[in-house]
Amino acid sequence: MRRTARARSEAVPDRAEARARMVETHLVARGLRDAAVLEAMGAVPREAFLPADLAAAAYGDGPLPIGAGQTISQPYIVALMIEALALRPGDRVLEVGAGCGYAAAVLARMGAQVFAVKRHAALCEAAGARLAALGFGSVHLRVGDGQAGWPEAAPFDAILVSAAGPDVPRALKDQLRDGGHLVIPVGPPGGQTLLRLTRRGPDRFERTDLGPVSFVPLLRGVGPVEAG
Repeated sequence: MRRTARARSEAVPDRAEARARMVETHLVARGLRDAAVLEAMGAVPREAFLPADLAAAAYGDGPLPIGAGQTISQPYIVALMIEALALRPGDRVLEVGAGCGYAAAVLARMGAQVFAVKRHAALCEAAGARLAALGFGSVHLRVGDGQAGWPEAAPFDAILVSAAGPDVPRALKDQLRDGGHLVIPVGPPGGQTLLRLTRRGPDRFERTDLGPVSFVPLLRGVGPVEAG
């Protein structure tokens, strides 16, 4: 499946030069070094995950709106969070706050088994169709309460949370395997910190501060069906 995803992602109308510049200017120049992350970021067409009128802005290093009050994170933050997961091919990854599906596509490109949860039904449906069209049909995607995770698919080797809460949900900690990494923004608007938690036993988690960030809030429950 990884080979199919690679071939189809490269068949999308090509902005390879813009992606290469983005990798060098916004990722490598800022200290990111994981070769698998850089390759995936340079291959997945970010413009395909945006409204058509924003495609020209796809490779600037900033967040962009995707509808329903949600955003696609800036490329540097996506790459930073995924690099912090320290993934290996075949790892099982839970993504909470799947948005438009871009980070899930990057993870799948790296060979991860991706389980992505999104609370907004319309955005989730659109992300699923987009991922399938690009050849990432192996991504498991569902509408659900991200704070509850995906217990029947646990344990996960890594968990990526693309929305901020006041603390780390207990359910997500419980679904992380021993030695696995959980990356999540924590804190109030205007004062969030990106954290990496590494599980070191049943109730022990090692914390690493990855710097200040700004994310939409992590909400409970399942949202209504929105246009977009």
